[in-house]
Amino acid sequence: MENAKTSLLDNGTLWFGAGVSIAEILAGTLLAPLGMTRAIEAILLGHLLGGILFYLVGLISARTGRTAMEAVKMAFGHKGGLFFAALNVIQLIGWTAIMIYDGALSSEALLGGSHTLACFLIGGLIVLWIALGAGGLSKVNRIAVTALFVLTLVLSAIVFRGGAHPQAAAETLSFGAALEIAISMPLSWLPVVGDYTCHAADGKKATLVSTISYNLVSCWMFVIGMGAALFAGSSEVGTIMLKAGLGAAGLFIIVFSTVTTTFLDALSAGISLTAIKGVGKEKQFAILTAVIGTAAAVCYPMDNITEFLYFIGSVFAPMAGVLIGCVLIGKRDFYQEACSWRNILVWTAGFIGYRYLMTLDIPVGCTLPDVVLVMLAAALVQKRNGRGQQLEKING
Repeated sequence: MENAKTSLLDNGTLWFGAGVSIAEILAGTLLAPLGMTRAIEAILLGHLLGGILFYLVGLISARTGRTAMEAVKMAFGHKGGLFFAALNVIQLIGWTAIMIYDGALSSEALLGGSHTLACFLIGGLIVLWIALGAGGLSKVNRIAVTALFVLTLVLSAIVFRGGAHPQAAAETLSFGAALEIAISMPLSWLPVVGDYTCHAADGKKATLVSTISYNLVSCWMFVIGMGAALFAGSSEVGTIMLKAGLGAAGLFIIVFSTVTTTFLDALSAGISLTAIKGVGKEKQFAILTAVIGTAAAVCYPMDNITEFLYFIGSVFAPMAGVLIGCVLIGKRDFYQEACSWRNILVWTAGFIGYRYLMTLDIPVGCTLPDVVLVMLAAALVQKRNGRGQQLEKING
């Protein structure tokens, strides 16, 4: 990524575009069994919790000027940072493929045509977005995001028009499970957000603007998906657009919302790959990610991503907990390889704890208790390590 500093408007529009996503709408349809009131409660609470983590992780990169994975090395050391960078590349390639696949399916439902051709079209536009870079992208991205904003307003009005009574929904989904679905989207951006806040002219304000922009729009997309499932009786984005009579406008929403979200995944994968190899150009790796994601979207079905979302949560929720506990609470602002192995042990316990909590049906979900416990443990490890170093200096 270029070293040019980004403005508040650049960061706001960037994350607005990330929030306007087919994945968010599809996730919202899953909450329909709760009914409108309880679903909205889960959406708002999930994004509040996820948004707090989003902000804190982004703030660390904004303060230090480090990319997301370079900031992770502050808590886990060089080798630990490479481990999480590799996991991040895997999840970002996965997201790239999933988004292209879903975008192509929705395009087919709206206008018909070839799935392969739709994948190549979306993949090609993602490559174009990456090639434009920060300088050329800011203007194009603002135009695309403005158009998406207007069209999603129209879509919202169509979904909820006429004051129709929503279809009855038997509550087959627990509130805790709904909360985890809502929190999973901001959670998936935790290893990515720092790649953009680290280049902001005003890091603290840009992190806040990015957090508010993404999470408000993500809530909106969730509500559109939930409303479409309740009012229109459909969970397919292309079918929703077709019933709404949006035609070409619906196709624009599907294609460009996929592009403005997915290019962030591909670009951050390029940044993480550069961190792993130590050499190379981020754009070239990002384009390679887009190409691999496009090929995977053409070749493999990706209709059920539930396990993928839980994989992301179990890996990156405790990672964020360690990073926040170590750097923001424990006040660690330099590399301390001596305690990195302790933080890896804390993360491992958090990973196991998350997987265990998944088996329980608790109202607050599994992310919140897991992150809080990991955060406190990491802060205690950092404090203890700091005291140990002070004693070594005194005795030395």
